[in-house]
Amino acid sequence: MSKYQSSVVKRGKEKRREPHYAWRGIGCLMMLIIPAISIVAGVETIKFGLDNNWAIPYQLLGTPRYPDFFYRSSGLMSLLAPVTNTANFYAYAAMSFIYVVLLSGIISVVYAFIHGIMTPSRYGPLDVPPPNIKVKRYKR
Repeated sequence: MSKYQSSVVKRGKEKRREPHYAWRGIGCLMMLIIPAISIVAGVETIKFGLDNNWAIPYQLLGTPRYPDFFYRSSGLMSLLAPVTNTANFYAYAAMSFIYVVLLSGIISVVYAFIHGIMTPSRYGPLDVPPPNIKVKRYKR
């Protein structure tokens, strides 16, 4: 027995460090919902932009082109047929990616704000306040 440890073993219910199972379900739904919303929003944004003569780079417009060995393989072309037949696919994909980044960022900021409000304070009423030390930067 060491000097700072108690010989009494506490047999209480240990708190799990895993997130609640509901949060896993919400995360799974968000992984499905955010891309779906962003794809629809990206397609509608590009359609609106084309109708209103926005400056969309011409490299993103038109049907996608693949390297020559893709066209020689019938298996690859059968897999890529839906993408090949989609006009302005690159513009849709780029805009969808931008929406995914924006929606994920907004949700992260909102979650961080709510987490900061809901979590208990770091220090209890009996804790000593943290030291107020100002460190000067070392210069040679």
